[in-house]
This record gives sequence, C-alpha cells and structure tokens, in this order.
Amino acid sequence: MTDRDTLAKKRTDWAEDRTILANERTFSSWMGTGMASVGVAIGLKAVFGAFEPTWAAKVVASVFLGAAIVVFWSARRQALKTFARLKETDAEAQPSRSYTVLALVLTLATVLTGAILWSL
Repeated sequence: MTDRDTLAKKRTDWAEDRTILANERTFSSWMGTGMASVGVAIGLKAVFGAFEPTWAAKVVASVFLGAAIVVFWSARRQALKTFARLKETDAEAQPSRSYTVLALVLTLATVLTGAILWSL
C-alpha cells in the first residue's frame, strides 16, 4: 500500500469514527427529548394538582408520556439503521443491544411514572 492509500484509509477510518460518535450523540439527544416529555408530564401534575376534572390533566400528562415512548423507540430505530450501515465497514460501534436496552428501561420507567401519576 502506498503512502497515499494509507492516508486515504486513515481518513476514511476517522470519518467512520465521527459517524459513530454522531450517531451516539443523536441517540442521546433523542433520549433527552423523551425524558423532557416525561418531565412535562410530571410538571403537569404539579401545576394542575387541584384541576377539576382530574382525569383531564392526567390524560394530557399521559399524552406526553406516550410521546416520550414514541421518541425512545424512534431513536432506537434510527440508531440501529445507522449501526447497520456501519457494520458494512470495519467501524466498531457500541453493540446494538445497548440502544434496545436503554429504550426498554426508559419505556418501563415512563409507564411506571404514568401509573404513579394516575394513582395520585
């Protein structure tokens, strides 16, 4: 391999690394957006605690919780699509199950938060 080929391969490897990091940052940002939706749902309980009928405030909070779950799984889907394209190269990204595990944990936490909000 010539020096020129070696440099080209190195630049390609660096580009793949940047793509992996960008994918992980994007996934993290989506998770943060989902968690913000959970925060809004909890905040609605604090703001509308004495709201009548109480079920209306709970329904609105539940919409935000549902949106959070959609965001979690959309983020997972997009991250795995990028991960699949990167598998065609020598790039070493975190295991795809990491995305699934995090989406599952945050979904469970969101559902439990909804259960608590409805029980109050």
